This record gives sequence, structure tokens and C-alpha cells, in this order.
Amino acid sequence: MLVLSGGTVVDADGARGADVVVEDGRIERVGDAPSHPDRVVDVDGMYVAPGLIDTHVHLMMDGGPDPESNRDLSDFEAAYRATANLERALESGVTTLRDLGSLGSLAIDAAAAVEDGLIDGPRVQACGETVVMTGGHGHWFGREADGPDEVRKAAREQLKRGADAVKTMATGGVLTEGALTGAPELTEEELAALVDAAGAKGRQTAAHAHGAEGIKNAVRAGITSVEHGTFMDREAAQLMADRGTYWVPTAAALHGIVEEGTAAGIPEWAVEKAEEAAEAFDDAFDYALDEGVPIAMGTDAGTPFNFFGDIPRELELLVDHGLTPEGALEAATVNAADLLGLDDVGLVAEGYRADLVVLPDDPLEDPSVWQDVRTVIADGDVVA
Repeated sequence: MLVLSGGTVVDADGARGADVVVEDGRIERVGDAPSHPDRVVDVDGMYVAPGLIDTHVHLMMDGGPDPESNRDLSDFEAAYRATANLERALESGVTTLRDLGSLGSLAIDAAAAVEDGLIDGPRVQACGETVVMTGGHGHWFGREADGPDEVRKAAREQLKRGADAVKTMATGGVLTEGALTGAPELTEEELAALVDAAGAKGRQTAAHAHGAEGIKNAVRAGITSVEHGTFMDREAAQLMADRGTYWVPTAAALHGIVEEGTAAGIPEWAVEKAEEAAEAFDDAFDYALDEGVPIAMGTDAGTPFNFFGDIPRELELLVDHGLTPEGALEAATVNAADLLGLDDVGLVAEGYRADLVVLPDDPLEDPSVWQDVRTVIADGDVVA
């Protein structure tokens, strides 16, 4: 039995002074601790919060300036990199993450390795390979498919591998040379075929979609979450709110490219596209917040200068773009858990998994404190 003693619990249900009692990987009690626990961690004056959930990462990427340089990675190099990324994410306070596109079965295998205790890391969900149109965004690490039947088959291939979700590219993107960032790629009919295949196995779907038309295609097709959504217009936001489609903004992805620029080795064409997207991003946030679009945290970790150890910065960026600190906390915990279909993470509550972080100050007052984690507990074990 482990007791976090004397701290303030803070989660989507608010803040309250309470001990947190952990046993067999679960939270047994939030309240007064028993008399003789096996281990006590004194957290007096500190804050106990849920571990963070990042719903959009790429385990095969290392934050280098040009993701396409990863196309020549050997399977062994990719596995070592994924292992290092998982360790850094866990140390930063991330206890669950979702990989939305890596080479082959890399991320699916990483999920099994974490679950089996072979490597240290957050709990992993994975989509396998991303389904893309021939020559589309991210084609070099995706599964190319054209037409509803091919797309359906490509989705089924990922599910056969053991994918927890199916990811697709509904529009072009910033980090593929020649792709038009907001231009639709897969059609609404193709996207619907992918959703149908995933739904038959009870799996969620995610669509990379920058442009408004591509976002609307994805939402009408029944996609579970829109990733990036940079050029979202009000009509798209209204449609997402009406359908309950999650938005995963990945603010850190654009910031990493725009802040570092070509001087850091990022291709000029990628910087130009990122700068154009960044100009529209604030409007997208305004539309989403005005219309009540549900938001879950995701970072696109692995993209240029967007490192796994820096994932908690996303909460501060979400607040900078208009969310309240409470809203950012919800996006990174209960909303992210809901998006991933998890009903036992995201709160500091009896019966939930003991995925916890200890912070020195109140994250509802200062969201930057998520970047200063003092203790990380995953499945009841103190891991950092």
C-alpha cells in the first residue's frame, strides 16, 4: 500500500485536500489514510493530479528537423528510438499515449512491450500504419489506398495487426513536400469506408485534417477525432460540435516548426506552410470554443523540435490559445480518456488506475507547472 500524504488533489472534479491511497495499481481511497501503510510519500504543500494522456504522437520520430529523414531507419533503429521516446514521455508525467502513425507494426509492438513489462513507458494505444491516398501526406510511412474498397481493406489490415484505432489523412499536410496543407485527399466516401471497417471492430478513428472541406468530409463520414484542424471554419466547428467529434489541436507541432525555422534545418517549404497554418490557428480556436467543440490533448510529438520530454508544454499552449487552465486539464485527462475509450484513467478517484503526478504548484493557477513534475506514478508504481 502506497499513500500520498498531505497534498491537494486536483482533477476535472476540482481541488480538495486529501490523502491518496494506492493498492494493487488502483486508487483505493481519496481521503484519510490508514494507520500503517507500507510506504508514505509526503506531498504536503504539493498537488496530486492525474497522469497526462497524449492522444497523438509518432514513436518512430525524434523531433529532428526533417521527418522524412526517418524513411531510411532500420527496424532496429526505430525500435530503440521508440523505447527512448516512451521513457522520456513517462518521466515527463505522461502515463497514456496514442501513436497515430509509425512504420509497420512498430507502435503496436511497443504497446505490447510496455504491457509485458519489457520496457518502461506510458500505456500505449496504436493505429499501425496510417491510411493515405497514393502519394498523399505521409505516404512514405503510410499504407497507400485509393477508392472505398482499397481503403476498407487497408483499414482491416491495421485491425488485423491489433490496431486500437484507425488513422487516415483526410487532407494534405505541412511535413510532406508537395502536399497542399488544406487540400482534401481521401474523399468522404473513402473516409466512410474506413469508419465502417473500424466500427465493425468497435475501434475509434482519427483523421489528419487541416482544411475546412477535409474536416467536414471527415466529420460527415463519422470520424471520431479531427487532428490539427488548423483551417477550421465556423461551419466545420458547428458540425463537429453537433456530431460530438473531438478536436485534437496539436499546438506544439506548429510552434516547434515556426519557432525554430529554417535556421534549425527545417526545410523551407515546411516552414512556409507552417507559418500559413499558424496564422489561421487562432481563428480555429475561436470557432471551436464558441461552438463548444470537445477538445482532447495531443501534441504530434516526434515532429520537428516537438520532443517527447516536452509533452506537458501543450497544456500551457492550449491556455495561450484560449482554453482555461481547467479546460486544458480536462483536455489532457478526462477528455483524452473519453476519446481513447478508457473509463478508468483521467481522474484521481476510487477505483481508477493509479496513474498520478505530483506537482509543486496548482496547475489551475499556472499551467506551466505541468512541466515541473516531481513524482510520476504509473499503475501504482513510482517510476520517476
